[in-house]
Amino acid sequence: MAIKHPFNDWVTCPFPRLQPVVRLFCFPYAGGGASIFRSWATGLPEAIEVCPIQLSGRENRWREPPHETLEPLLAALAHALYPFINLPFAFWGHSMGALIAYELAHYFQKLQYPSPNRLFISGHRAPQCPNRHEPIHQLPESEFIVRLFQYGGIPKQALNEQELFKFLMPTLRADFSVTERHSYKPGVPLNCSISAVGGTDDPYVNQEELIAWEIHTRGEFKCRTLPGNHFFIRETHNKKQLLRFICDDLMIRCTE
Repeated sequence: MAIKHPFNDWVTCPFPRLQPVVRLFCFPYAGGGASIFRSWATGLPEAIEVCPIQLSGRENRWREPPHETLEPLLAALAHALYPFINLPFAFWGHSMGALIAYELAHYFQKLQYPSPNRLFISGHRAPQCPNRHEPIHQLPESEFIVRLFQYGGIPKQALNEQELFKFLMPTLRADFSVTERHSYKPGVPLNCSISAVGGTDDPYVNQEELIAWEIHTRGEFKCRTLPGNHFFIRETHNKKQLLRFICDDLMIRCTE
């Protein structure tokens, strides 16, 4: 039986498993919280313990200032995750979360921590590919909001909740700052295998930019696409297939 640890502010686990075989740490997109992965555990077998990561500045951690740069965030995450890597584990990240997961895997390798069994990259170009879009985190508020809606992650009715929207703005700006201020430094490939997945109609990440992740692993590489835009992972019809990808690539039998 796995050694049980109390979960912390960073590492959540809505549905702990009695005898997990692997832990899946899930990193959210910009502005997102751990709750976006809450339902994944019910669609995955008991062997996979889903551990959504709760970054500061959102949901139950809304009082804490969000990180604006990647380096201190990686140090905090490595400290927070260390008690939970007593089992085989994998990283899943979407958009900003994919970049965090990738750099954290490198950080673990640098610290000589155990490596993830697999890194799941979702909705993010390979880091050596230049950003084809202008940075937005320092734009005036009105322009920043327009660009956010272009990403497709914020429903239009959110404009009617202006107080809530203004409340979220500092975290959104900080999250975009994390990704837009990131500077790629070529290094040794990761020890873990990589699976990349993207939306067929994602205007921000094309298939060539997904395939370009292959150079970052010494192990197996898989690349897939699913119907949808940048937020294809939120489409109900894609959820079952996404969870099947996870099971297949972790070599664990799916529940369905």
